[in-house]
Amino acid sequence: MFTGLVEETGRVHALIQNEATSVWSLQIAGKKVPEDTVPGDSVAVNGCCLTVTSAVGGVLTFDVLDETLRKTSFRLLRPGSAVNLERSLTPATRMGGHFVSGHVDGTGEVVFFGHDGANHRLQVRPDRAFLKYIAYKGSISVDGISLTVAAVDDAAGVFDIWLIPHTIEVTNLHERHTGDPVNLEFDILAKYVEKITAAGR
Repeated sequence: MFTGLVEETGRVHALIQNEATSVWSLQIAGKKVPEDTVPGDSVAVNGCCLTVTSAVGGVLTFDVLDETLRKTSFRLLRPGSAVNLERSLTPATRMGGHFVSGHVDGTGEVVFFGHDGANHRLQVRPDRAFLKYIAYKGSISVDGISLTVAAVDDAAGVFDIWLIPHTIEVTNLHERHTGDPVNLEFDILAKYVEKITAAGR
């Protein structure tokens, strides 16, 4: 489990496919997160929970399956790409965000990202099937960042988020542009409520 509070942005060192196993190897360089990370630990990379297979010299290595590439924006990662990193929860972790599982539901498309008056607004278009999980003032994880939904337009199929300068500064959002994909994870409580409600019909 994670909180959606990004600890740092790392940089992709390499994303290479092992021809023998077809498994992809993702290597990410960081400063803070690799310090006390060991093989077997879980790290959220742009909101996707991955298991560390190697931690050497400030570079973390993860195995990535084809399914992960299909479900996330990882397929577009290149050497030098900025990625949000967060280590998994501990009993002493402050719960400043919301419960994030690291299981990405899918990607959304950035429709607008920029100044709206004196502030920054991010507008995202998810798959329409996921709009039912998005509520005004509800929590959502965008590229692993715990954010609050400011508005939902079901007719247009988009939702809006207002961003403080700190979030833009310490995450990879400052490199996002219109048309870019972002990883989305919706509130797990909404999905459980849907399951229970459907079972009781």
